[in-house]
Amino acid sequence: MGFRKKNKSPPVLSHEFVIQNHADMVSCLAMVILLGLMFEVTAKFAIMFITVQYNVTQVLDEKSDPINLYLYGPKDMATVFFYLLIAVILHALIQEYVLDKMNRKLHLSKTKHSKFNESGQLAVFYLLSFMWGCSILTAEDFATNPTFLWEGYPHTHMAFQVKFFYICQIAYWLHSLPELYFQKVRKEDIPRQLYYICLYVAHITGAYVLNLHRLGLVLLVPHYLVELLFHASRLFYFSDENKQKGFTLWALLFVIARLLTLTLSVLTFGFGLPRTQNQGFSLAQGNFNVLTIRMTCLAAICLTQAWMMWKFINFQLKKWREHSQSQASKKKIVSPKSKPHKRETTRGEDAQVVHVSCFGRLWLSL
Repeated sequence: MGFRKKNKSPPVLSHEFVIQNHADMVSCLAMVILLGLMFEVTAKFAIMFITVQYNVTQVLDEKSDPINLYLYGPKDMATVFFYLLIAVILHALIQEYVLDKMNRKLHLSKTKHSKFNESGQLAVFYLLSFMWGCSILTAEDFATNPTFLWEGYPHTHMAFQVKFFYICQIAYWLHSLPELYFQKVRKEDIPRQLYYICLYVAHITGAYVLNLHRLGLVLLVPHYLVELLFHASRLFYFSDENKQKGFTLWALLFVIARLLTLTLSVLTFGFGLPRTQNQGFSLAQGNFNVLTIRMTCLAAICLTQAWMMWKFINFQLKKWREHSQSQASKKKIVSPKSKPHKRETTRGEDAQVVHVSCFGRLWLSL
């Protein structure tokens, strides 16, 4: 099974060999785990990688059917590892059969090529995660009762969809780390991508381990919608540099999403959890409802939102300066008292091209 066309055969186990064949190697490893299900001796180990562990059956009353819920535990690391392999394979499939074909049609530069691949992969992930998260939230009564974020804490029991959602989320963002090497990401882009990958892993894992999966899910869904709009707008921009209206809508929703995140976080950690009955710290019961942990979580969320807003404001100020400079240059070129000659008209058109290219460099810098 080959995901990439190989013009040469590099030395075995060299860097180029691993990069060209990493999808095949990962596929073989995933196949070995799946083949383990065929033998009784290895089935109990293989199933730990593939299926969701720690299921608990609850019976609400004698008339209703039993409900299967799930806890978390150390075996989840094996499940995360397996779906990390699946994420690497899917990443290679999308890259080979979708993004590379689009890149060949668009004839993008090296910088735009890297950004296009990043936005293409993330747009697919954000779209699927947003739809999945919305389907889970529709089963909850958050829209009519926001107190479900903290009522009954600790929320140690999860539905299958909730637990599988978090496992896939952690697996995807962990797979992004080796992809920096597999995709030959430019050195200047690595720190920026490492920042947001590590933030995603820390926040999603924290919500999962601290039994705050309800709050985490509610915060992820609008955030993913905003990020989906941004990366979709950037993909449209790469196809046509005049298509920039999506960025305006993204800027508005970005601010709303930050305010919504801060509001729900303060409401949960500042007012909701301190008033619940189960107060205290207990690893056995999964209870982390103490002041220190609450304030640490709230501080982490607030600092992350502040950092995101700081970058957003700096970007908007830079964009405004570029716009002001382009407008000033256009006023100098075209005199308002006289009609522009043919040469002046050409200069005016060149100024507009410069104006668009300035915005383009700003969008690429994100």
